[in-house]
Amino acid sequence: MINKRLLVKNLLAHNDENSFYDKKRFIDIGQREGKGKFLKHVCALANSNPSNNSFMVIGVEDEDNKIVGVDFFDDSKIQNLVNAYLDNPPLIAYENIPFPHLPEGKVVGLVTIKSTGKVCSLRKNIWKYYGGSVFFREGSISLPKAYGVELKDINSETVATIELHARNNIELTLDGVIDFINHRHKNLTSNYKVFKEQFVVCWAGNTKKVKKETYYSRVDIELINEQVKLFYSALDEITIIFDEHSFTTVEFVQLGLGDQQKYYPLEKVVITFENNGTYHIQSQLLFDPPQYDKKVLHHIFNANAIILQKLGKKLKLSPNEELDLEHLPATYLICYLNGFEEAKEHLENSRQLIKEYNSKVYLSLKESLRILRKVRYS
Repeated sequence: MINKRLLVKNLLAHNDENSFYDKKRFIDIGQREGKGKFLKHVCALANSNPSNNSFMVIGVEDEDNKIVGVDFFDDSKIQNLVNAYLDNPPLIAYENIPFPHLPEGKVVGLVTIKSTGKVCSLRKNIWKYYGGSVFFREGSISLPKAYGVELKDINSETVATIELHARNNIELTLDGVIDFINHRHKNLTSNYKVFKEQFVVCWAGNTKKVKKETYYSRVDIELINEQVKLFYSALDEITIIFDEHSFTTVEFVQLGLGDQQKYYPLEKVVITFENNGTYHIQSQLLFDPPQYDKKVLHHIFNANAIILQKLGKKLKLSPNEELDLEHLPATYLICYLNGFEEAKEHLENSRQLIKEYNSKVYLSLKESLRILRKVRYS
């Protein structure tokens, strides 16, 4: 079993970016440019490593390898994005790896890419890259290749050695459980469960009971053996159910206009553990978004636009506008789910303005964008 934190450290220690791993300060698959660049690198790494895993490490400074982290990225549908744009798409997984020195909510993203053994290419145009393009890694750069396309196995031994050095052990597992419960989450209700005598899942959060059902907020869930953060949210609530074979979460999001707030089930995730030392994760989108009168939403949409304009011009907001600003991310989310396509663009473009003005609203904005990603690629 591979300890993913050790794997990241071993990758960063292995000279510099090369034909089997790339590092990024961040990725942005919400924009066409960021999506295009991400798909180009995935394509190039898959073609350059037909017989072994290749990797992208997200949240690292390019110049000095300093680990600065990125926001927790909860997108189980990233494989759908790759399948939509690439022919012979590789298997891809995005995992969130906690590091002790990073602030709460910050992790290192680890993208693992497994080639099908066939030439991977762009299926259709994306940003400035044309459909049919084939990319390979040349050193630390992903470049197009128009002729002599041939997959070569040159990294298998090196990658196998790196993965071997990242194997987990009992000491690392015990240290991980103690750190999770006694240090990082000592002020929250914490639990752990061992599955199949091999896997240890820890979770922590604030708890409340509603009609005999226990809900968790400020939730953090980790698979300790692999040092992978499975779930993190500072706002939404979840339920947790487990037996001897599986661990299941159902995430709920709070939506509504004004005082009419309601919790809606968003996604169900089931982690099933096998006797042979493997596990698999299945997710199911449960979301049925609330529908509202279009005239009411038009009014809210226009009012939000005025608030953002005033923020951009450094103008003072009225008390009512301050209150509306607190609900702006959630109301824009509702607008988008009711057919206002521009609402997503407004949310994306307002990130910096809101981040500088109100950190609490900015946290809500990131949660709204996370929900949009889930809905969009499902």
